[in-house]
Amino acid sequence: MLTYNLADTGSDALYTYLYKCIRQDILTGKIRAGQKLPSKRTLAKNLGISVITVEGAYGLLTAEGYVYSLPKKGFYAADPELMPAAGQAVHAGNMVLTGGSRAYLADLTSNQTDTAIFPFSIWTRTMREVMAEDQEALMVNPPCGGIMALRESIAAYLADFRGMSVNPEQVIIGAGTEYLYSLLIQLLGRDRRYGVENPGYHKAARVYEEMGAGTAYIGMDAEGIRIDELEAKAVDVIHVSPSHHFPTGHVTPISRRYELLAWASRGEERYIIEDDYDSELRLGGKTIPTLQSIDASGRVIYMNTFTKTLCSTVRISYMVLPYPLCERFYEKLSFYSCTVSNFEQYTLARFMADGSFEKHINRLRSFYQKKRDSLLTAIRRSPLAKRAEIYEEEAGVHFLMKIRTDREEEAYTAAVRAGGVRLKPLSAYYFREEGSPSETSRDNTYVINYSSVREEVMAAAVQVLYEAAAAGTKSKTKT
Repeated sequence: MLTYNLADTGSDALYTYLYKCIRQDILTGKIRAGQKLPSKRTLAKNLGISVITVEGAYGLLTAEGYVYSLPKKGFYAADPELMPAAGQAVHAGNMVLTGGSRAYLADLTSNQTDTAIFPFSIWTRTMREVMAEDQEALMVNPPCGGIMALRESIAAYLADFRGMSVNPEQVIIGAGTEYLYSLLIQLLGRDRRYGVENPGYHKAARVYEEMGAGTAYIGMDAEGIRIDELEAKAVDVIHVSPSHHFPTGHVTPISRRYELLAWASRGEERYIIEDDYDSELRLGGKTIPTLQSIDASGRVIYMNTFTKTLCSTVRISYMVLPYPLCERFYEKLSFYSCTVSNFEQYTLARFMADGSFEKHINRLRSFYQKKRDSLLTAIRRSPLAKRAEIYEEEAGVHFLMKIRTDREEEAYTAAVRAGGVRLKPLSAYYFREEGSPSETSRDNTYVINYSSVREEVMAAAVQVLYEAAAAGTKSKTKT
């Protein structure tokens, strides 16, 4: 059993000191390569410390490559000969795993779905039913817009939960929103000027630019997209996320929504792309109608995805076209094959039709609300509470946190990354007109994605955030 004297940890946090002790034993060979480490609970009991402290230490050891874990088996010491030479720093941000992801104690930039919440048993049962009962349909090529069963399920869902009156023929299925963006550019024309929110979602802007469409970056205020900039920059098509803007979390009020619809109606070929990507995950506050549901002139293209409600690897998205564009789509682009397999479409259609999706959404909201509350509680109970301000925590699975520290954002994110926490500032989501991130916002406001963060590491991650913030103040005082 591993035993260490934890009476004098110096200036280190307890989990950091324990991490250093175990790391030293691995490097010196006291803990042999391949040797299994005690379970977190066993080691915590032996040392008289909390399981969270051991979790933090094991998380750092795993992130830096000194330890690896095997599912349902435990933690094992890595081979020191495969590690960097003495004196060579090992950073969590450089540890690339075979899956292409990176190992962190807590990745606050990731929007991946927590494995614990995916309905594996129900999804597996539904897949078996599809295989048994829909064999003939599975072998038939779907129409360009997707199988009718799924489009009917989506139309019914939008009517019940978003107040939208949609015919199944208006629903177009695609493998991810990026693919649907490319279809829209072909449908509306590359000669149009496409506006994106600033700050905003980088991928949308990249798709428009790579497809050869003119792009304009439109500023935001507390109520959403600025209408005056739409006019000033001669935008034809604006891409917005009014229900929950990423990354600021702002919700566009009904008055601004009507202003936006009025802007669209003043131009012959003006359209609004309404990205409603995580509207189902609103955890509090009053739900505001979609732009599509209050659009009287047929100018709103509604888009949504199942990557947030099911998981990020389920690449099923859809758009709802207004009737004139729907007719144009079938005339111009119906030669495209649907990019989502029949098997996935029939499985999801059945999953929605039998009520499983609705039950999953309700469970998902409760799950993420509990996870959000746990993280906020960990912050409130930590010294970080005196240095942090929380904003926009009621919608979606991220919020903003402003941290008071003397460090600049780059130095602060590097410091927390060294502690095993990955963080991204709000300023990284701003664009300059030519498309590069803006350097104007350096106020240490960070986008906190908590969807994939395990509750058992939250306290340790918050401690890393606090120590990095406090160390900046101490460093400045010494100089």
